[in-house]
Formats: sequence, C-alpha cells, structure tokens
Amino acid sequence: MDYANFLQGREESIYRVRAYRRAAETVLALTRPITDLVAAAGRKGLEALPGIGRHLAYTLDCLATTGDFRTLDNSEGHVDPEQLMTTLPGVGPQMARLIHDRLGVDTLEELERAAHDGRLRELGIGPKRTRGLIDALAGRLGRFRVAEPVAGEPAVRYLLAVDQEYRDQADRCLLPLLAPRRFNPNREPWLPLLKTKQHGWRFRVLYSNTALAHRLHQTRDWVVIYFDDGQTTGQRTIVTETRGDLRGRRVVRGRERECRELYQKENELSSPPAGQPALPFNVR
Repeated sequence: MDYANFLQGREESIYRVRAYRRAAETVLALTRPITDLVAAAGRKGLEALPGIGRHLAYTLDCLATTGDFRTLDNSEGHVDPEQLMTTLPGVGPQMARLIHDRLGVDTLEELERAAHDGRLRELGIGPKRTRGLIDALAGRLGRFRVAEPVAGEPAVRYLLAVDQEYRDQADRCLLPLLAPRRFNPNREPWLPLLKTKQHGWRFRVLYSNTALAHRLHQTRDWVVIYFDDGQTTGQRTIVTETRGDLRGRRVVRGRERECRELYQKENELSSPPAGQPALPFNVR
C-alpha cells in the first residue's frame, strides 16, 4: 500500500496505482500468512490470486522470502520513507527527516496517526500545519472526511458494534488465540481472533500487532477490522480517541466525523425530559 501511495504522489498512471492497491487488498484479505502461500505454491500460487499478475507476483515473492521490496523494473526499488513524505504538500526534506528520525514514522498511515495523536507538536509543527497534513493525508489515503457514510464500506455503527463485540469476547477469553510471528519471539498465543458475518458483511477482527502499536503500548486498544462483502474488501482501525471532543470514545480512524454525528444522535435520543438530569453516555 505504501508503494501505491508513493506512485500516486509522483502522479504515476492511475491504473498502476490501482493495481498496487488491489494487490495490497488481496494480500490483506488472505486467511493465512503470505509466506505460507509462497512456501506451498511459490510464485505461481501468487499469480493465481485475483489481481496479481507476473510483475506483482515477483514483488510479493521478494517481500515474503527476503523482506526486500523489488520490482521487475530496475528503476524502481525500496520506497524511502522520507522521500515518500516529501510527496505531501508542505513537507520538505528537513521536516521529513525529523518526522522519520524523531518519531520513527515510516509510512503515511503512521504519519496520519502522529498527526491525530499530537506527536507532531513535539517537532514544533503547529495546529494549522498539522490540519493541512491531516487533510492531505485523508485525500492520499482515501479517508473520506464527509458526514455521509463511505461508499463501499460498512456503516460506522456496524464497525463500532463489531469492535465492542470483539473486545467483550476477548476480555472474557471466549475467542481463539493466534500466535503471531511478528514481535512474538516465544510464539505465545496471545492475539484473539473474531470472525463474524453481519449486515451482509464478513468481518475478521484482531488487535493491532504493528510496530507502532507495540511501541505506544496500544496492542490492547487498537482494533483492526477487515471487511468483505464478496465484492469489496477493506480495513479500518478503531481506537480510543485521546484528544478533542471525542476524547475517551471509540472512533473509526479516517471516519471521525461520522462517529461524532453518531454519538451526537445517540446522546440526543438518550437525553431525559426537561428538568431531569442527563445520564452520562460512554463507549467502552
């Protein structure tokens, strides 16, 4: 997905950008690690996946077997995080280097989280500039910042309900546990997995197991929901907001405005008649 963002920033062919995005979505939707698929079926197994041709199969094979990003075009290669960030308006080489070195940000998704959680302030980046970055990242990453439901995705109320169900069942030890390979040298089974089908969508839900989630100690807060309706696949991350009017509430990253309107409507419905005290509305 990062390489698709990089190509988009360079204003490469939209068809090429879409091809890399589709490939990323296909890999994210797999029910087993891509390394297992490569070990079992090789590059031919990758080419059998929807939207994966010879060139993309080569890139994925290299990623799975060596960890390096390579393409059949020798002019391409590893996407430097600082170079990727300089494709955003207002981000020069010096700022990109600071963001990368001081905050450990390697991807546009991590930069978006740093902009939302206030870490950019540590670098002296003011609110106005941060808002400009958030808007630019929203456009680059396809985060729709409108109040209407995002086309092709589950409504936020469905995502929040699945998030609640996952955390409830995880707390009660009712879910099977996975032993992820990343950041788990002892191969301990700790990562709960929920698979459910609701409102015409199939959901696969796990706590975030990214480097950033571990670094910020959010592996028991950030929840990643993969969704699929048979035609469209995607994913969203749900977190407990730490800033602003949504502080303390569960929000779908990239769809905060929809969450805000949903909570406002629920508060209005739960408001008591005039003269009676209001009950607090909290989302676990």
